[in-house]
Amino acid sequence: MGETQLKTIMITGVSRGLGRVLALEIARRGHSVVGCARSQEKLHALMADLTRDDPPSSSSSSSSKHLLKHLDVRSDNSMKEFARLLVEERKIPDIIVNNAGTINKNNKIWAVPAEEFDMVIDTNIKGTANILRHFLPLLIEKKQGIVVNISSGWGRSAAAEVAPYCASKWAIEGLSKSVAKELPPGLAIVALNPGVVNTDMLASCFGSNSALYQSPESWAPRAATMILNLTSEDNGASLTI
Repeated sequence: MGETQLKTIMITGVSRGLGRVLALEIARRGHSVVGCARSQEKLHALMADLTRDDPPSSSSSSSSKHLLKHLDVRSDNSMKEFARLLVEERKIPDIIVNNAGTINKNNKIWAVPAEEFDMVIDTNIKGTANILRHFLPLLIEKKQGIVVNISSGWGRSAAAEVAPYCASKWAIEGLSKSVAKELPPGLAIVALNPGVVNTDMLASCFGSNSALYQSPESWAPRAATMILNLTSEDNGASLTI
């Protein structure tokens, strides 16, 4: 599938950070966005921006072109219902971007509370698995589709005080490569390192130094182009924007 063909792109964690700017860039190019996030307020704001960024020709149907739901990827049942909803709405995605993620506060592993460790693992690994469990069968049924699991440079290297996050992103790399061996022809799953981008998550690690890195707005066009042009030949790849 080339980028010229209009697609439905699903993005988890769509209401903020990289998910939000990616959604806006993809919508600006005429594609449909479906997604979920934990903040209803931020989802309302994003929907308003998506509607504003729709091409004029589609303004009359912009309210139904995109679909955003207030859901948490950590809930397997919620992801099951989300998949069912997208089937009913005829919005089965062509590309899924597993973007929802969180990071622990900088701390040595023995000082990270169990609840915080669980939050990272439950969101970054189990949340991704919940999406794969309920959405891969839909892609398999239609014999095509791309899954992009957002990884990190820290999924291929390591740093002190972010051990839970590093562990979760190393897991995403392994998960992606393993699932790639399970997919039938026509589908692909990749691990994608977005690079270092000045988001709230980066600021939690780097403090004011995060301002030295690229903005999400400058990142989004390159990210969208790469994601929209992925094909089944990329299956199993570890890529970097």
